[in-house]
Amino acid sequence: MYIISSYFLAVVLCVITMLCWGSWANTQKLAQRSWRFELFYWDYVIGIVLTSLIFGFTLGSHGELGRSFLEDLNQADLKNVWSAFLGGIIFNAANILLVAAISIAGMSVAFPIGIGLALVLGVIINYLAEPTGNPVWLFGGVALITTAIILDALAYRKKVGDGEKSIKKGLLFSVLGGILMALFYRFVANSMAMDFESPEAGYLTPYTAVFIFAIGVLGSNLILNTILMKRPIEGLPLSYSEYFSGNLRTHLTGILGGVIWCIGMSFSIIAAGKAGFAISYGLGQGATLVAALWGVFIWKEFKNVRGTQGLLAIMFLSFLGGIAMLIFAGL
Repeated sequence: MYIISSYFLAVVLCVITMLCWGSWANTQKLAQRSWRFELFYWDYVIGIVLTSLIFGFTLGSHGELGRSFLEDLNQADLKNVWSAFLGGIIFNAANILLVAAISIAGMSVAFPIGIGLALVLGVIINYLAEPTGNPVWLFGGVALITTAIILDALAYRKKVGDGEKSIKKGLLFSVLGGILMALFYRFVANSMAMDFESPEAGYLTPYTAVFIFAIGVLGSNLILNTILMKRPIEGLPLSYSEYFSGNLRTHLTGILGGVIWCIGMSFSIIAAGKAGFAISYGLGQGATLVAALWGVFIWKEFKNVRGTQGLLAIMFLSFLGGIAMLIFAGL
C-alpha cells in the first residue's frame, strides 16, 4: 500500500484534508435550493463509501510496504473492526447535526463553532492517547482557535440580534455536533496499527480503517436519517419516493460532497503515520477557517450585519495563527 515517508508530505496531505473538509458543504448549499438536507445526506454517504473503496483498491492495494487492502480486511480482529465501525456511527450522528446546523445557520456559523469545538476537544483527546508533538505549540494553537470560536459566536449573536432569532437552533446543533465530532477520530485511530510499514497482526491499516469507518456511516445512516426523515427538525416529513424523484444532477451534487469529504479523511489517516493523530486531526479540522471563508465571502452569510467585520477579521487571524502553531508542533 502507499505510505508517506516525510513530515512535510504529511503536512501537505493535512492541508488538502483541511481544504476538503472545509469545502464539501458547498455541495449542500448548492443542493439546498431545491433539496432538503435529509435527502442530500443519502447521496453524501454514498459518496463516502464509494471513495473509500476506490482508495482501498488503488493506493491501498499497490506498493511494497504494509498489507494490501483485501489482505488487511481478512486478517483484522473483530474488536478493531468494531472500533472503526463505531467511529463511523459517531461521526454520522455528529455530521447529521452539523448538516442540519448548516441548513439553518449557514457555513460561517456551523463550521467555526461546531468543527472548531471538535478541533479543540479532538486534539486534546488524541494527544492524551498518543502524545506526539510539542505540547506548547500544540495547545498554544488550540488556545488561538478557541479564541476564534468565541469571536465567531459573538458575530453570530449580532446576526441573531438583527432579526434571525429562529436560527438560534443552529448554534445548539453546532455545539452538539462538535462534541460528537471530537470523539469519532479516536475510535478509528484505536483500530489501526501504529507502524504502517510493518503493521501488527489483527490491526487495520489506513485504507481498511477508512473503509470500515465508511460502512459504519452507511449502516447508521439507514437508521438515523430514516428517523430524521420521519421526524424532521424543520419542515414536513419526507418519504423515500421523494429521494428517488430527484434528478441526476442533484444526486451527483450530494455524491460529490461525500467524495470530497472522504478524500480528506483518507489523507488525514495516511498523514497520521508521520504527523501523529493529534496533529493530523487538528490540522484537518482547520477546515473551520476554509468553511468560514466560503460562508462569509462567497455565500455572503453576514452581508448587511452591522458590527461584525472586525470580529470576523480577528477570528480569521486567530485561526491562521492557531493552524500555524499546530504545524510547528510536529517539527
